[in-house]
Amino acid sequence: MASGIFAVLDDIAALMDDVAVASKVATEKTAGILGDDLAVNAEKATGFVSSRELPVLWAITKGSFINKLIIIPIALLLNAFFPIAIKAILVMGGFYLAYEGVEKIIEYFFHHSDHKEAADIKEVAPVDMEKNKIKAAITTDFILSIEIVIIALGTVLDKSLTIQIVTVTIVAFLATVGVYGLVAVIVRMDDTGYKLIKYSKGSSFFTAIGKTLIKLLPLTIRFLAVIGTIALILVAGGIFVHNIDYLHHIYPDLPSIVKETAAGLIAGLITVALITGIKKVISLFKKK
Repeated sequence: MASGIFAVLDDIAALMDDVAVASKVATEKTAGILGDDLAVNAEKATGFVSSRELPVLWAITKGSFINKLIIIPIALLLNAFFPIAIKAILVMGGFYLAYEGVEKIIEYFFHHSDHKEAADIKEVAPVDMEKNKIKAAITTDFILSIEIVIIALGTVLDKSLTIQIVTVTIVAFLATVGVYGLVAVIVRMDDTGYKLIKYSKGSSFFTAIGKTLIKLLPLTIRFLAVIGTIALILVAGGIFVHNIDYLHHIYPDLPSIVKETAAGLIAGLITVALITGIKKVISLFKKK
């Protein structure tokens, strides 16, 4: 009886050891996409009044957990029975990310108007704006979560199903907690600065730190907005280059970052043109 229990404990220890090694490898493989995930979601989780920042972030975090609860079992099933579908889903997600990135660039350079923005604010209630931004953030998280889960799964394809499930689950959990934990730190920089100034009791050191944090927040948000847009295009381009054989083998001597940027931009421009055309056709039919 005792020997049987020790045998089970040995099996569990061996499994945990394999999972630890696999999780480490998977986390290293997904580090790049996690960086992009942070940049994209930090930009999307900002722009709210101070009292709403954490509730909004928590809503997005819950949405991210739900996304992964949906994606993980589907990815495992598709990998087992219909692996080609994973590539198709990734490519479709790539078009969505490319569209978002290019649309932001076009909006900044060609439709940047304070009058237009003021009109938009009047037309949309703050609560609706908040809901729309949360929905957009969760949708983008869904696409990025697919990429994270697929990359993590790809590192343990030669392992048992148990190790695959546990490893992918650990990486997905760490991705959500890590990314949104860091986002929470970023969006509360100014509040931390004000509190440091308030409770510094005349200390010039803590006052200086507080003022620095307050000044850094808008700069950090602008920086993340730019990095987030670039990340959307690069992640999309990476999906296309690594999952479409023609693009993978075209211009093999070209640096991967150049190829991925070009692929993301071209796909985004095509998608924006297509969606804009569809919207115009729909509006014409509505007028009739």
